[in-house]
Amino acid sequence: MKKYITVTLSVLLLSISLFSCDLDINVNPNAATGSVVTPDLILPGALAALAEDINTYNRFGALMVGHLFPGDGVSGFGDLYSYNYTSASDTALWNNAFAHLRDIQDIITVAEENPKYVYFGAAAHVLRAYTYHLLVDEYGDVPYFEGIRGDENISPAFDDDAAVYQAIIEELTDAVATFKAGGTSGEIPLAFSGVSDPLFKGNITKWIQFANNLKLRLLIRATGSEIDNFVQPAFNTFSSEGFLKEDALINPGYNGSSKQNPFYNDYHSAVTGAISSYARFYLPTTYLISFYTGSKLKDDRRGALLYRNYPETPHYQLGKQDEGRPYTPQYVWLESVLKGRDQGFAAFYAFETYFLLAEAALTGHELDGDWKSNYTQGIVSSFRYLESNLGGSLIADADPEADAAAYIEANADSYLANIDKASTTAQRLEAIITQKYLAANLINAHEAWNDFRRTAYPTINNAGRQAELTFASYLSDSPREDKMLVRHVYPQAEYDLNANTPDVGNSFSNPIFWDKN
Repeated sequence: MKKYITVTLSVLLLSISLFSCDLDINVNPNAATGSVVTPDLILPGALAALAEDINTYNRFGALMVGHLFPGDGVSGFGDLYSYNYTSASDTALWNNAFAHLRDIQDIITVAEENPKYVYFGAAAHVLRAYTYHLLVDEYGDVPYFEGIRGDENISPAFDDDAAVYQAIIEELTDAVATFKAGGTSGEIPLAFSGVSDPLFKGNITKWIQFANNLKLRLLIRATGSEIDNFVQPAFNTFSSEGFLKEDALINPGYNGSSKQNPFYNDYHSAVTGAISSYARFYLPTTYLISFYTGSKLKDDRRGALLYRNYPETPHYQLGKQDEGRPYTPQYVWLESVLKGRDQGFAAFYAFETYFLLAEAALTGHELDGDWKSNYTQGIVSSFRYLESNLGGSLIADADPEADAAAYIEANADSYLANIDKASTTAQRLEAIITQKYLAANLINAHEAWNDFRRTAYPTINNAGRQAELTFASYLSDSPREDKMLVRHVYPQAEYDLNANTPDVGNSFSNPIFWDKN
């Protein structure tokens, strides 16, 4: 967690300022101090940090659900091939998120003391809920109620994962109420600007809708869990602003000369033009490709938008990397998914909103349209994203509505695409989650990973470990029937420095509370 050594900029500068006063040294009026490192200055960095966190979680999720795997000639990845993750595996998932939570908490603290920053405080609560749900979904129990206190408590208690979920759902509800109430103290609140709010450029309605989207994601995930008595009535607590049905893009000033979109940096090239290591050795799996080439479904349009040399794009199975393409200086993904160096980073995709609304309606909560219309719009939104250029306009010859209809018609006999063929609730849910998995290909993979653990969709079959039937590693050590892991192990630093850290043993046991797979 690094609580014991991580110091935010505002705290550090304030400490320097106080130290200077004790020594009776004049303070440079041109230097930043704690009094001027205010929420409007911290929020852009907090949003950029959230983008980095999501990108890290997305990369891990993509490895879990077969969106990508390392090809032949790539060293390392032993824990990935075996799924026997340890306290030394992917520690950035934990460490970076908790480090970034410190800045989010700084905004909240200042906003509680100064009503001028009420909107920034509400936004920070949304970001805190988002960051904590990433942590819970990967680790289970986390320090929430006693966490992020620095020297006040360097060994916080770990809170039950279900209790944290309930708390952050309530936190989102409260944040929406704060946004709607605005300034109530008599002081006019400081408005967002395009600089201080690189997500929605000051649009409070979109912030509220974004919070509603996150809340919907969490309620869907927790449905049927041990907190279901809390979850079901909570479906009736969404604000009238509704849901955000566009891609929520964080862009604090990404550019092609100094600081570019982290996703592009990972899967294409550095600002210098040097192709990234991930781009050179990651490939799609055979399991995934079979949803495009006709083995499972036929989807040449999106296949050609996604992959270089489709349908001849190299593809193999995780754990059989010796059969894969050698390590070469060429990426397999095209600009339709990568967009560009100065593209905003998506904190939430429109297609996920529609698929969540479809699932909610399927389970009795028709919040905004019926399950079939939302399902269809989810597919349309997937095409629209891939058929949009960097500026957001459609590429030549693109027609998302018509292309989605043609895709459904081309797979008219499969309920996984033509949902009219789904005769049971289970088949309809499988269709929704499978299409969500395909829309999330490479760009929202951590949510595909969460959905798989929650629903067991898309379906995999490990009999014979055939590459088209499973994305599970051929070398998996998992004792489970699906041959997968269910969680991450806490970093060793947490075990060394916080006696409250749960002893989870391994990555194959102690699933997250919502995991019904």
